[in-house]
Amino acid sequence: MEQTALRPKPIPGQDRRDDTEPGPARHPHAAPRRGRRVRSLLFCLSVGTVLLLTGVGLGTAGATVIGMSRLADLRRQPPPSPAGPVPSAAPAPAPAAAATLGVEAADAERVGALVVGVHVPGPGYTAGLVRGDVLLQLGDRRIDSAADLVSVVRAAPPGKEAKLTVRHASGGYQQLTVVPGVVT
Repeated sequence: MEQTALRPKPIPGQDRRDDTEPGPARHPHAAPRRGRRVRSLLFCLSVGTVLLLTGVGLGTAGATVIGMSRLADLRRQPPPSPAGPVPSAAPAPAPAAAATLGVEAADAERVGALVVGVHVPGPGYTAGLVRGDVLLQLGDRRIDSAADLVSVVRAAPPGKEAKLTVRHASGGYQQLTVVPGVVT
């Protein structure tokens, strides 16, 4: 009679063979796993390639669409009339320099333009304007709203000092000296 206690039982899926010939152990489950790894690697590489090519394609398509829209805008413009003035070789005169205070303003509750932002560095910051100030007068011109501030500042000569009347948030009035800057 065979003694099974000394002999181990075979692992399921393995052949019963004699232990007389040594050799590598068989792994029947390794081949499907290897195939799945290769398949998933190829799938990931193909998805990555598609995403990369799609991204490049979208960027190129976006640039093409922008270029075509600009071309369409140029085509919509009327062509220059041949009877018009002949362009000269002399450069066109530079537009007049516009002045700025370097502030952002909104209409105040009462008269004036409320300063909601001061650009640093800028003429308004240099003069001492802070957020919450209300601009009332620049030079001899009164400021009733933010639109008035725009027209008054545009009319001011850039680079020349001007007196600016300000009402602070605390209620106090002050006259500041400001030098409107040039918009570049």
